Amino acid sequence: MQPQFDPNKVYEADYRVSGDGEVVRSDKRPSWLKSLFGPVGVALIFFATKLKWVLALFKFKFLTTGVTALLSVGAYALLFPWQFAVGLVVLIFIHEIGHVIVLRRYGVAATAPVFIPFMGAFIGMKQLPKNATMEAHVGLGGPVIGSLGAFAAYAVFLATDYSLWLVLAYIGIILNLFNLLPIMPLDGGRIAGAISRWIWVIGYALAVLLMLVRPSPILLIVLIFGAGETWNALRGRGPKDYYTVPAGERLTIALIYFGLMAILGFTLFELEPLMEANQP
Repeated sequence: MQPQFDPNKVYEADYRVSGDGEVVRSDKRPSWLKSLFGPVGVALIFFATKLKWVLALFKFKFLTTGVTALLSVGAYALLFPWQFAVGLVVLIFIHEIGHVIVLRRYGVAATAPVFIPFMGAFIGMKQLPKNATMEAHVGLGGPVIGSLGAFAAYAVFLATDYSLWLVLAYIGIILNLFNLLPIMPLDGGRIAGAISRWIWVIGYALAVLLMLVRPSPILLIVLIFGAGETWNALRGRGPKDYYTVPAGERLTIALIYFGLMAILGFTLFELEPLMEANQP
């Protein structure tokens, strides 16, 4: 039996008054989570990370990090709360700045990230990687630093119990874990080349199999765009010894790569119950 409405009583925020005067429990969970976990959110996860390599082919000298970041926040805020929009742009920035940090450690000039609404961000660099080792380290820079950003959001959630930080941590982990898939043109594809180019074949074959079992438009886009680049990479590119990686370096890259995948995968599994509790 529902409690009757008393006009002199102040009710908690998680209750509302129905049309017949009864007090019923309302759903406090934000409705925008429906969009986040629906087709819009899935597309956002993909476009917020990896069509940037297409945009990097063009030169947008008239754009700056600050201006394009504000434009992206405004665009994302059309679908989600502005707080989430700001957090998402910050997570993307942290991921991209990880690539910039590694590039500059190699002495390669790199621009600050330039944002494109719903298509993530891209950075410009003056030269291509000299070898597979350098390419792998640059590829690792984004997911490693980006994962630190996601874990920082989770730490804030644990300290404040504010669900927005949980959502940002969850999305940040998905963004970086998705980037680690060993398929071109994702960061994982760049990293896998320094370990073994056969990982590309295995990864691509598993992705095709997954596409047949559970069709996904996002995965289809990755496969289409990655097919040509994977084929060219398998045939060889750059200097003849481009993929000659010292055994010790190969082992280090493999440990970081697979270790990060395991950590992110485990964390994602642990966060699932919390996220389900916050879904409408």
